[in-house]
Amino acid sequence: MMRAGRFRYHVASTVADAAAALADGGPHARLLAGGTDLIPNMKRRQDTPDLLVSLRHVGELRGISVNGETAIHAGTSLDDIVKSAAIRAVHPALHRAASQIASPLIRNTATLGGNLCVDTRCNYYNQTFEWRKSIGFCLRGPVPDGICWVAPSGRRCWATASSDSAPALIALGARLTLLSREGERDIPLEELYADDGACPLTKRADEIVTSIRIPSRVVRSTYWKLRRRGSIDFPALGVAAAIRPGPHGVIEDARIVLGAVASHPLLVPESQLLIGRTLTDNVIEEFAEGAARHARPLDNTDFAMTWRKSVARSFLSGALRELRGDDPSTFPLLARETALRNGWRFE
Repeated sequence: MMRAGRFRYHVASTVADAAAALADGGPHARLLAGGTDLIPNMKRRQDTPDLLVSLRHVGELRGISVNGETAIHAGTSLDDIVKSAAIRAVHPALHRAASQIASPLIRNTATLGGNLCVDTRCNYYNQTFEWRKSIGFCLRGPVPDGICWVAPSGRRCWATASSDSAPALIALGARLTLLSREGERDIPLEELYADDGACPLTKRADEIVTSIRIPSRVVRSTYWKLRRRGSIDFPALGVAAAIRPGPHGVIEDARIVLGAVASHPLLVPESQLLIGRTLTDNVIEEFAEGAARHARPLDNTDFAMTWRKSVARSFLSGALRELRGDDPSTFPLLARETALRNGWRFE
């Protein structure tokens, strides 16, 4: 049985109390909300904090409000998001992404803030301490002279972004509030992520994600996920798409995001090329071909990397066809079978 190392434990009563404890704990302090990612990492010695600051009793970090702008507190469980009729109706991409994270048991404990900050994944890193020691440690430690087993000639970590909720929320234009002892700051969600598998978050160690806000603009949205099994698995590919159609189906705004193909969620630059156009077959296929070039998966997660790249094009095309209102039986075989396997509804 794997056991975590020794640590101190502080039960915060308020967000301010948690921020103070986190600041006093220094760089080796960690927040504990659902713990569904942190605790396994501690048992594998991928994270060895000196202090855990529990958010379990901080009620102000839980709740959803939809009043024009949608506000979701970071401690809200994924299960609460899945069960929210308002989220399902207004933000289907987020509802679909949350409903496909892990399993019902884990979603009942895991939080939205935790999933946004979930650690990157790599087949060579997400193993026990003894396994990693036997082959030689990688760039993520614990020794300073490790190598990247994915790209041995390089000096950067290529671990893959593994959040499902992040691509969906970025596509929806969400913003994030971070709190520290120094006060609050507000950023677009995409700015939370760095293209670095070893240090994937830009937030400071003393900052707490407190809330996520989605603007009130009316958009159509969806999320497509590739994984081997129908539950539990992290994404091997994620595609989130949100469009705002105007008169006669002309696109007024579009945000397309790729997940699990890099060390951070990729907001596709070509999204802006959809503005002012209608989703004809030619426009969709042209966009999918160009956007798929940004998918550069490596051999550090499930499925062959070349196949994952080809699926990216199919998923990009399928997501836009869904938002156009197409019947799934007309989709390419790969996209349609994946959609049916995951039990997706097309309305």
